[in-house]
Amino acid sequence: RPIAPPAAADEPGEKPTFRRLQQTQFIAALGDPGARSGTGAETWGLWREDPGPRGVRLNGGYAKLVQAEGRAPAGWTFDKDDWWLEEHGLIMETPGPLPASKFVREGERMRLVAPKRRYVVTGDREVTSVLTVHNDGHWELSKGTLYDVTHLPCRSARYMPASPGASCTPAQANGANFPVRPGAEMPSVDGCAKQDFAVLFVVGVEG
Repeated sequence: RPIAPPAAADEPGEKPTFRRLQQTQFIAALGDPGARSGTGAETWGLWREDPGPRGVRLNGGYAKLVQAEGRAPAGWTFDKDDWWLEEHGLIMETPGPLPASKFVREGERMRLVAPKRRYVVTGDREVTSVLTVHNDGHWELSKGTLYDVTHLPCRSARYMPASPGASCTPAQANGANFPVRPGAEMPSVDGCAKQDFAVLFVVGVEG
């Protein structure tokens, strides 16, 4: 059903409407925690389902994942050159790209109606905000900062080989480094380059 968006600095004449999601989605975001706007949203991702319950444990689970040729019990496929961990030491599926344009269906075709997309996001604390993502990678929040809409208990990081040919696998992660405390950086893994992502709850999308 439609939901009333938080106060937003919309363009004159714009009155966006939002629909409430039946199931919370999750944005993986990179950026200055103190920023209200920025660039680089083309590198952000979206989990349409909670990736935690669909994850694979480091201890024992990774070996089974290898035996299954990268196929997780939940159906997703592990990428040995680009993989994710969450705060409890679960190997997660890679998020999909974050949609940054709005389309409408016309018959069998999709027509672009706006080069941006709006989401109602929250860190499940005090601030709920409208996140606008543009198809050139720019983003802005109607209220608060990226930190304000980050769910601190959720930690996530992306791991890739630190150099060509380097070994970078979940087998090299130290299980003793988990769980990760809320707000802390994810552990480094030998041989891997790491990117820490903030996790935003998505509770509504522009209709």
